[in-house]
Amino acid sequence: MTMNSHCKALLFDLDGTMIDTAPDIVAAVNRMLDEFGAAPLPFDTVTSFIGNGVRNLVRRSLAAAGLDERVGIDRAQPVFERHYAATNGQLGRVFPGVMTGLRELRQHGYRAACVTNKPQALAAPLLEKSGLAAYLDVLIAGDTLASMKPSPQPLWHACRLLDVDPQRCALVGDSSVDIAAARAAGLPVFIVSYGYGWRGGNRESGALQGDALIDSFEALPALLARRPLTANHA
Repeated sequence: MTMNSHCKALLFDLDGTMIDTAPDIVAAVNRMLDEFGAAPLPFDTVTSFIGNGVRNLVRRSLAAAGLDERVGIDRAQPVFERHYAATNGQLGRVFPGVMTGLRELRQHGYRAACVTNKPQALAAPLLEKSGLAAYLDVLIAGDTLASMKPSPQPLWHACRLLDVDPQRCALVGDSSVDIAAARAAGLPVFIVSYGYGWRGGNRESGALQGDALIDSFEALPALLARRPLTANHA
């Protein structure tokens, strides 16, 4: 699919794309595990679980810690959420270049939305605390709709709220979940080279096949100023 014209709006993933939230999440997971009497998990292990929503994160963490048969997800998830409410935005950081890139995109007239699988109650305060909310017009969280990424519905919903045709939008993310959502929605997708999706050998295997690879949000204005972009189909 070739875009009708140049891109008018961008949709941004949150964890691993705009903010390095892994330190906050890992701390909350290990506090949860400690409460259930289990040893902490390695940082990279927990990070590899990020991206498919809180329930998936908690379920996989319980399994990795050997607690899945003893502690049910419905018991563990509220414990994780309680700890994450305390760590959210405390240890993580905005990735270099994100704020500058968003500021320049706004100066060039682009509209912007955050489309994340993180629940609204966690995503909204994090965006406010980090200062990123000032550069975003819309937030679509993991519980905004009945479905979340890789469903295309959150992307289309963001486009509707931005009042921009999906053919004039692009998604910026870091994972196979973002790529699958963009492909389903018919949007081009740019992958950040520093994101969590590169863990586990994906860089070497070429597993993340977006329409462009960027090292920083600062590259976006020049990239978008080029010829109309094409979204590959997978």
